[in-house]
Amino acid sequence: MGSGYPLPRRIDLGDGISVSFVDADLLRPHEMISIDRLEKLRESIAEDGVLFRPILVERSTGTVLDGHHRLAALRSMGARLIPAVLIPYESERLELYPRRSEIPVSRGEVLRRSARGELFPPKTTRHVLDFDPPDVRVRISDLVGVGGGESD
Repeated sequence: MGSGYPLPRRIDLGDGISVSFVDADLLRPHEMISIDRLEKLRESIAEDGVLFRPILVERSTGTVLDGHHRLAALRSMGARLIPAVLIPYESERLELYPRRSEIPVSRGEVLRRSARGELFPPKTTRHVLDFDPPDVRVRISDLVGVGGGESD
């Protein structure tokens, strides 16, 4: 691993919430992505060489709640481990809001679509935490070609 950006196995944030590095193959999206947005984000991440913000993942199912484009960008760059905030979906520290008035959303529907691969259009949902998760500041090169992350 590169110096200056350690990869801790897990950071406990309390209330069943943690930050961990998760095997990319265990993560399941619930929304499609925009190719234009993906390309811009991938370029930005590659230029920086560092990822600062973890994605948001439902801890028991691996459903991606926020960070679909970051996940797709990292996967396209060969990342095997993905920095993620793992949270129980029933947590009171997490809110779900619709971004599109014509598409109703619920926690159950998010999990159902993720499990079945019937993805919402891009940017349909907005998941908001009542706290700011810590930055991970991990080099992209440290996420590529490694495996065996936690999946608490």
